[in-house]
Amino acid sequence: MPKITLEHVTKRYDRFYAVDDLNLEIADNAFVTLLGPSGCGKTTTLRMIAGLETPTNGKITIGDRVVFDSAEGINIPANKRKVGFLFQNYALWPNMTVYENISFGLTNVKEALPVVNFEARTASQLLKALKRPKDVAKTVNECYDKKGKLDENKAMIKLIDAYEISQFTAKKLLGYGLHKASDVEAEAAKYVKELEAVVEKAEGEGYSAKDNFVKMANGEPVTEVRKLTKEEIDLSVRRVARITNIGMFMDRYPAELSGGQQQRVAIARTLAPEPTVLFMDEPLSNLDAKLRLEMRSELQRLHLETGSTFVYVTHDQMEAMTLATRICLIDNGDLQQYDAPLDVYNKPNNLFVADFVGNPAINFINAKGKQVDGNFEFEVFDDRKLTFVPNEKLDIEQWRKDLQARKDEKARELNEKAAEKGYVERNNKESSFKYNVPMIVDVEDYGDEVVYTDEDYVIGIRPEFVEISEDAKFEGEVYSSMPTGMETTVRIAVGNYLLTGVMFGGVVYKLGDKVKVGFKGNNAILFDRKSGEIVALGSLKA
Repeated sequence: MPKITLEHVTKRYDRFYAVDDLNLEIADNAFVTLLGPSGCGKTTTLRMIAGLETPTNGKITIGDRVVFDSAEGINIPANKRKVGFLFQNYALWPNMTVYENISFGLTNVKEALPVVNFEARTASQLLKALKRPKDVAKTVNECYDKKGKLDENKAMIKLIDAYEISQFTAKKLLGYGLHKASDVEAEAAKYVKELEAVVEKAEGEGYSAKDNFVKMANGEPVTEVRKLTKEEIDLSVRRVARITNIGMFMDRYPAELSGGQQQRVAIARTLAPEPTVLFMDEPLSNLDAKLRLEMRSELQRLHLETGSTFVYVTHDQMEAMTLATRICLIDNGDLQQYDAPLDVYNKPNNLFVADFVGNPAINFINAKGKQVDGNFEFEVFDDRKLTFVPNEKLDIEQWRKDLQARKDEKARELNEKAAEKGYVERNNKESSFKYNVPMIVDVEDYGDEVVYTDEDYVIGIRPEFVEISEDAKFEGEVYSSMPTGMETTVRIAVGNYLLTGVMFGGVVYKLGDKVKVGFKGNNAILFDRKSGEIVALGSLKA
């Protein structure tokens, strides 16, 4: 499967930049989720890669093939990019059966395809089955009902799945009547010689048995422009039906299927043409919570079995965390972070990423102070003292110099871009993220501009690292307690401030109980309040 590369990709609508200067590399066989709030540019990014949207500028490469390049005037249409697209709305044809829905796109394929001897291919498949004729007979005999009548449809499906053959080949195999024979071995032997002769003849005519009876010349397959045969279409339909476990629904109509079954049909239809890349735009959003959980598991299995590169759009951070090998988090058209899920969760690049990923949400604590002997001495919750100990040695002055250097480089690049011919100034400019510090009585926000100093920081602490313990230093009060059986989500009031903690096990807290609260582990995150960027990971000591 191919690697996908985006270089300086921009999509602009007049002065609104839906995606701005995006650089991204999606590795071969990756499962990448494009995550972000509504309107952030994730679907636009997906559609540009697929060819459904034309970028304003940039270059997109799929494998070793450039599919879009604004400088060179290249724009390969979507139907030539060999990609599959699964939409939020499954868009199944209601007047077609499941089989017809899956096969519909294959019937229109007309391109250079290998020259195949289908008679020999079928003969070879039948010979493989006839090597163990008793197994064939046993498979068919399992399909008799209580009245002793053979359910031929069930028998056909079993043979198709057991031997990975088409319905036409399965019909021939069933027609041999091995399940009725008194001597199964002898009955099978009647057909073997005839089938072997077909195979030998094809090999003599240049069709390669090891290459599935494709005609070869000088070690290369001979091709011709043609449509797919009914045999090829059926094999493709049956292959994806096995992957998605819908072989028994082939004769049903979409209205006769549940939401999860319709989802599987839509996936099978997308997989049937064997796309090199599979794009999915919030495909689970129409399903209920339980079914979404099941389908996440199915998509993980599907990714492993197909070996395809998956690019998946969602605004549900739980889906992104559980499915992806890497998360691409976008906000306001700008890439915020591109990392493995746990890296995004444990080491977010900025306040926006920290706030967007995680449920329950991360706790933000405003802190004021400075670095003393490597550690940071802070005043938090208005008048309480807290020490942040970085996991690695940190010089905050050098960190600020590096931050300024990055800002200067970004400003220089923007000035160069602004000097280029045809440049259009962006009207949806970056704005600092306004994080939320939960309080019992909120301070009224009048929209006044606040000037932050180098002593202003924000501490982020995930709920699972907030602990209630007799040894803790901060006194608090249980503000709310929400047990779910496996865990309890507790909100603790420390003065006017609220902290959210997750306590594992069947623990019950009474509202109003006095407790002591602290912080465990070394996963606390220190952010610079002015820029919103991460400074360091470390531990907290009260």
